[in-house]
Amino acid sequence: MSSPDLLSRIAAAKTAVMSQTDLLHREFGRAKSEWKSDGSRVTAVDVAISENIFRDLGAQFPADQFFSEELADTDQPIPVTARFSWVLDPIDGTNNFALGIPHCAIALALCENGEPIYGWVYDLSRRSLMQGGPGFGVRDGEREVRVSTAPFSKETLVGFHSPFDKTLLPSASGVLGAFKIRGLGSATLHLAYVGAGILDGCVDFNVKIWDLAAAIPLVRGAGGEVHFLNGPQLPMRTFDLKMKRIIYVAGSAAMCARLQEVMRG
Repeated sequence: MSSPDLLSRIAAAKTAVMSQTDLLHREFGRAKSEWKSDGSRVTAVDVAISENIFRDLGAQFPADQFFSEELADTDQPIPVTARFSWVLDPIDGTNNFALGIPHCAIALALCENGEPIYGWVYDLSRRSLMQGGPGFGVRDGEREVRVSTAPFSKETLVGFHSPFDKTLLPSASGVLGAFKIRGLGSATLHLAYVGAGILDGCVDFNVKIWDLAAAIPLVRGAGGEVHFLNGPQLPMRTFDLKMKRIIYVAGSAAMCARLQEVMRG
């Protein structure tokens, strides 16, 4: 049974995310870019969305912790101590957003004791909010969705980004040789699309927890699995801007097993 504490946060977060979609669309392809010390792109819209969502939620839930890549005031690991915490990627796919490529999203996760339990992913390209989590089901707009369990075929689609670490190219080549590939420039959308049954599976070698946190509950709530291949990542004990890149696969149980098989060669 869902607690009133949880239900009130779910309702408030949907409102907070949707309140930022006008800003997202208005500045799409127009926002001026700056570059962070790690070489990644950021815009004033990333910062504004982070500030606006956390201001709204913080006013209602002041005991919660709020984590965003764009608002962290330290690059040292921050311990997760509150029962409820929030992980926000204000624009996943910032390069796409700044360049006018529509595959980008606002991604917000609610965590309980460091475990993502509910997610909201607003997909700019389809103007659709994907939301849900284990025990709640998952909706893509108004439509209830499930992870694909279709048999493997020549039409099986897998979300994929080339590995930053080139020593992982043999694993990547196995995926390229076994499936049709989609590379959208948004790790959040790859994983959320698995939860929505749009992609059959996905694999990534380059992501951080804020890229995944909102979409993990979508996949799990829609009957799928997320497997971390380079060590456990959850529950989140700290929020660490300097964390190592995560390698993972996601999809149905059969898809996760097949992805790991072809990655081993």
